[in-house]
Amino acid sequence: MTELPQLILTREHLLHGVSPKELAHRCRSGGLVRVRHGVYVDGSAWQALKPWEQYRLRVKAAAEAFEARTIFARHSAAAVWGVPTIGHRHPVQALTLQNDGGRSRAGVLRHYASPEGLKVVRRDGLLVTGRVRTVLDLAAFTPFSHAAVPLDHVLRPDPAQKLPALTKDALLAGIEGRYAAAAARRIVAAVEFADPRSGSPGESYSRALMYVAGFQTPALQHEIRDREGLVGYTDYYWEGVRVAGEFDGIEKYLKPEYLRGRTASQAVVDEKLREDRIRATGTGVVRWTWAELTSAEQLAGKLAAAGVPRRRARSAR
Repeated sequence: MTELPQLILTREHLLHGVSPKELAHRCRSGGLVRVRHGVYVDGSAWQALKPWEQYRLRVKAAAEAFEARTIFARHSAAAVWGVPTIGHRHPVQALTLQNDGGRSRAGVLRHYASPEGLKVVRRDGLLVTGRVRTVLDLAAFTPFSHAAVPLDHVLRPDPAQKLPALTKDALLAGIEGRYAAAAARRIVAAVEFADPRSGSPGESYSRALMYVAGFQTPALQHEIRDREGLVGYTDYYWEGVRVAGEFDGIEKYLKPEYLRGRTASQAVVDEKLREDRIRATGTGVVRWTWAELTSAEQLAGKLAAAGVPRRRARSAR
């Protein structure tokens, strides 16, 4: 994960050689950004962070602001584990071990958890729920389409975090005695749907939106060949109608592991030639980006226009 910039705490301003008056002035001018009350960060460093990195810094700032031990959970724990989630405007979330229904205090949303059997891990200097508990909580308390993203992720090894893949059995074993019956059913449905073959958060989210909209389940990472040999592997494939689906995440044109020594423009050209070869086999291709995922109806419209069949009548949803 990206190394986060240093936080500047009001209570330690003298250590940084900055007076309270200067802190206020630099914040007004944009030289500093207030992450939360009493916690600042360099303005240019903040602007250079991706939205999910800014969120992780907000979690770290909350930990700095509290004297009492704080156990971060749900989206906040996922951010510390490097587990992707959908959306970046989540509140900082932590646990309370007092069964008073949970509460929000000082900008942190707290959820009750029984201390019995609760596994807490120190990671990146923060206390967080264990990886299994973190993704199960997300499956229990976020929409089904959102839950697919972290679950798919943890079913694959995470070399960036040096973490092994989890198994579905390990996830399901973490349910017993920790969730109400309705939440447990949501978790089981999401875990059963999860698939480590999804190659990115966008692919996972797309697949879940397709499922919720009632489209037939596609094959993942489907091999396409022509007379010249292997063309490639499509993100999705519907055999009955010979349609391939491709999620176009910006990372394939920017990240070194996808570019493999090519420039971004070369990657765009290669992708166009690849699509031409796929179409030449008699296979239709439908593509979409994150922009189409902001509304489930946009993705559904694209798939329907491409001839992707539904597994049930639309009126039966």
